[in-house]
Amino acid sequence: MKRQDIVRMANQIADFHRSYPEEEAVAGVAQHIRDFWDPRMRADLAELLAREETGFNDLARAGARRVVAEDRPAA
Repeated sequence: MKRQDIVRMANQIADFHRSYPEEEAVAGVAQHIRDFWDPRMRADLAELLAREETGFNDLARAGARRVVAEDRPAA
């Protein structure tokens, strides 16, 4: 998936949850990504976050990082 599409969608999800308290909003973004994004989309998201891509708003980045951390295989 294109970089701009991943960033745009993550930011849209975050914008929806922005009115909630911070922890609830981060959890909501993460839950939406877990529920609706397929593994390829989450892999693209992880790659963008690893490269410190710009364009994600703070809430989108926090929720996305939570999902990426959970998707990593346990060592």
